[in-house]
Amino acid sequence: MTEYIGINGQQIEIRSADPTNPTVGQIWYNTTSSTLKGRAEVEGWATGGNLTTARAYLAGAGTQTLGLAFGGDPSPTATEEYNGSTWGSGGNLGTGRRDLAGAGTQTAGLKMGGRPPTTGITEEYDGSAWTAGGTMTTARHRLGGAGIQTAGLAFGGSTSPSPPAPTTVKNETEEYDGSTWTAGGNMGTGRYSFAGVGTQTAGLAAGGRVAVPLGSTTAVTEEYDGSAWTTGGSLNNGRNISAGAGTQTVALAFGGNFYDGDGAATEKYDGTSWTTTSNMNTARGGLGGAGTQAAALAFGGSPGPTAAATEEYGLAATTVTFTVT
Repeated sequence: MTEYIGINGQQIEIRSADPTNPTVGQIWYNTTSSTLKGRAEVEGWATGGNLTTARAYLAGAGTQTLGLAFGGDPSPTATEEYNGSTWGSGGNLGTGRRDLAGAGTQTAGLKMGGRPPTTGITEEYDGSAWTAGGTMTTARHRLGGAGIQTAGLAFGGSTSPSPPAPTTVKNETEEYDGSTWTAGGNMGTGRYSFAGVGTQTAGLAAGGRVAVPLGSTTAVTEEYDGSAWTTGGSLNNGRNISAGAGTQTVALAFGGNFYDGDGAATEKYDGTSWTTTSNMNTARGGLGGAGTQAAALAFGGSPGPTAAATEEYGLAATTVTFTVT
């Protein structure tokens, strides 16, 4: 039998108490508790600072330590900035909206679409105030957004109140250059209320509601290359009113479908397939998302009591006990 020393070049420590500051990868045997222990990195969600203004159906942008939250219900003009621990007030949107999309950074944010009424209005954030940008050709809400302020991407969505007619579920894509929107390639599956992430030339759409059967939830994922959409690996569980973070090849999808009991579910994408990872602590839909797969930010959402909650996703070091079965 291969021994630990032969694999790792050192023996397992024998100790009467756990070390005070163990390092990741360190393993020891605790003689007091008669257990084999070690220090490992685990992925999961941790509680962050609550939003100042509780709300759902909002948009997000930025990173885990420099996040941006804006719009939503019941405070459609409110903007907040996150510093990694607490939220503070930013400049209000010029036109308050819910069911909008966001992209960019905390100091160069992009707001797209929303309702009521359904609009194609775009606004740009400079870290303190919002100003009007170019208007989208197709007005829509519950759309996907990706990219940066000067290279944005808007895709999918709906043009009518819920439940929409099949003809009002959109598959159009538009690309933003910092001043005007131009048409991109249509999505293969028109949808609304889905997670959208990535860049203008490498976008990702996961899940959502589709036109046929009308309003049904899908697990379909699509990838954009700057001109056309192609089908990617499907989510393990179809979901809608969810949020996302990351890029086309390193993405995270979380929340959504809280009324179906899976509103805490989180999945990771590697550019080919989705795998299930740690659930959120608070199940919710209609939330905002930002950041990367390894350092994501989730905030707001519904139902009511969860609407201010913020969670941070990432790697954390923890002491684990090994068992033999």
